[in-house]
Amino acid sequence: MALLIGYGYDRLNYRNFYKQIFFMHSLTPSYIDTYSNGLLEGRINKLYGILEKCSLCPHKCRALRLEGKKGICLSSDKVSVSSAMPHFGEETPLVGRGGSGTIFFMNCNLRCVFCQNYNISHQSKGNEVSIERLAEFMLYLQGVGCLNINLVTPTQYAPQIVSALAIAIPMGLNVPLVWNCGGYESVEVLKLLDGIVDIYMPDVKFGDSENAMRFSQASNYFENLQLVLKEMHRQVGDLEMDDNNIAMRGLLVRHLVMPGGIAKSMNILKFIAQDISPHTYVNIMDQYRPAFKAFKYPNLNRRISSEEYEMVAQNSRKVGLSRGF
Repeated sequence: MALLIGYGYDRLNYRNFYKQIFFMHSLTPSYIDTYSNGLLEGRINKLYGILEKCSLCPHKCRALRLEGKKGICLSSDKVSVSSAMPHFGEETPLVGRGGSGTIFFMNCNLRCVFCQNYNISHQSKGNEVSIERLAEFMLYLQGVGCLNINLVTPTQYAPQIVSALAIAIPMGLNVPLVWNCGGYESVEVLKLLDGIVDIYMPDVKFGDSENAMRFSQASNYFENLQLVLKEMHRQVGDLEMDDNNIAMRGLLVRHLVMPGGIAKSMNILKFIAQDISPHTYVNIMDQYRPAFKAFKYPNLNRRISSEEYEMVAQNSRKVGLSRGF
């Protein structure tokens, strides 16, 4: 998949161009203060320290990625991107009229057998880009009117992403940063992203660690997820909107309903309502379809029924959730 870039893109005078739109948003992104206070460089150094013998995610595979070795996520020290473009298919609070400035990263720290983006997440079909180029993508997406920078499966590239931010911020980057992940995160790494990420959007997959291990090779997924959601919410709180109902800061949880209750959806939703916040914005998704290796598993090899979806949506209201769906 080719990267999307605009005509005359490399010839833009970023510093003057972005000065015109610097105050467009009602809530200044967190990373502006972190950069201004001189804290970003220290975060970058700590993240690269974690990358050296990689423990950026709970797998803690200890791969020597700075030497070019690949971890469980199939990533080395090089950043690989599938596409960078305005995306209008995301949640309404992220899209507005300008779209969500989405950067799809290659590879993933989850090995889901039902992955619907397997050509990106499992087969590494993308383009290696420099950190400078990654910063240019962020600035370009803001420049064409995107309302945020939406980082899709970013976990394995956390040090490089924050390094790119350090380049883009003084050139005028000033839209919220979205961490669009699979929920299998390291709390240690999340703490290093405090004051950098504005919107956490975990795609929460399992309320049961046994099925998570079987279908995504993620051990202790649900136990770890509970700590992750608490840390995310501690940093950014409930989802905040501006006067145009555009998301500026907060936690937005996605959850894909799966056939036969495999995802143990209600374990997730009860935990969110009782231990995170009943005001959490939750997108309960109905688009599961068999993909990748799902045909090898009879209980995954079908779409969900409308009754399965409605049961999860109705039970979400019963446990006290009211935003999203």
